[in-house]
Amino acid sequence: MRVLIVEDEAYLAEATQTVLRRSSIAADVVLDGHSAIEQLGYTEYDVVLLDRDLPGLHGDEVCAWIVANVPGTRVLMLTAAGLLDEKVEGFALGADDYLVKPFDFPELLVRLHALHRRNAPPLPPVLEAHGVKLDPFRREVFRDGRYVHLSRKEFALLRALLEAGGGVLSAEQLLERAWDENADPFTNAIRVTMSTLRKRLGEPRIIQTVSGAGYRIVGPEPAPASAPGAVRGSGDA
Repeated sequence: MRVLIVEDEAYLAEATQTVLRRSSIAADVVLDGHSAIEQLGYTEYDVVLLDRDLPGLHGDEVCAWIVANVPGTRVLMLTAAGLLDEKVEGFALGADDYLVKPFDFPELLVRLHALHRRNAPPLPPVLEAHGVKLDPFRREVFRDGRYVHLSRKEFALLRALLEAGGGVLSAEQLLERAWDENADPFTNAIRVTMSTLRKRLGEPRIIQTVSGAGYRIVGPEPAPASAPGAVRGSGDA
């Protein structure tokens, strides 16, 4: 998941970004409405965490722009006002959800995941393929019943590949889903993280490199069968 935080209180924006990144959510920050629209013009986000009371270009105007121009992006509106009329106005503008400040980060994470599920095709609570089970909410991974400890980036990469259902994801797509706007598109971070992910998952390998295209999840290759008519050694039963 990729989230844009639009919040003019820098300390709150940075704290929120830190919490989201620790939860394997790629998060970028802008501090005003004009910057939000500029950012949304060239970067695709799943959810915008939008402060309503922005200076300059008001959050209401930003919300209306998002609804008109990037309708696939969900809006979670933040405000210090918890009055019913305020909430009704926010929903009337096209906001998908509403959270009153001050808020608890666990509640914010639950709401973000709920909004993300609206955009994504239906997925089982636990993602499974070829002996690997990944629980997005408990942040647990098992391989053939064995618990696998993964870093945040390794977890995010594995989740993206499992969600692709065997489809190929390019390095650029993986950067967008697991890193943020500061990631260098020419970095070898994907290759290095993919290497450690494969080691942690163990054999047989299920992450395949597709030359010139990217990566995908595939079933383990079967062991080569013995050639017909092969002569058994003296130790064979």
